[in-house]
Amino acid sequence: MLKADDMQKITNESVDATARSFEGATKATQAITAEIADYTRRSFEHGAKTMEKLVGAKSPDKAFEVQTEYAKAAYEDYVSHATKLGQFYADLGREAFKSYQALAAKLTPVK
Repeated sequence: MLKADDMQKITNESVDATARSFEGATKATQAITAEIADYTRRSFEHGAKTMEKLVGAKSPDKAFEVQTEYAKAAYEDYVSHATKLGQFYADLGREAFKSYQALAAKLTPVK
């Protein structure tokens, strides 16, 4: 049977775990936001440079070559970006629940 002091201690630990959870989630969210902003900037710059090359293309073959290079680079950059975001979201999940692990271990009876 839990005593009042034990309940107060558990409540305080739960509040502390929640605060730590938000700190970790905030850092992970900031990393996600920075990655998305960086990817958007890179993508826009790459698209603008490609348009300049397309406008300056002297033949349909050269224009096709420029488009092919753009498509390949855009795909590779997207895959890299998606991989980073996947890792950031996994980190976000781990960080959000890390502080609760110790609390759950205390509350879960070991047999």
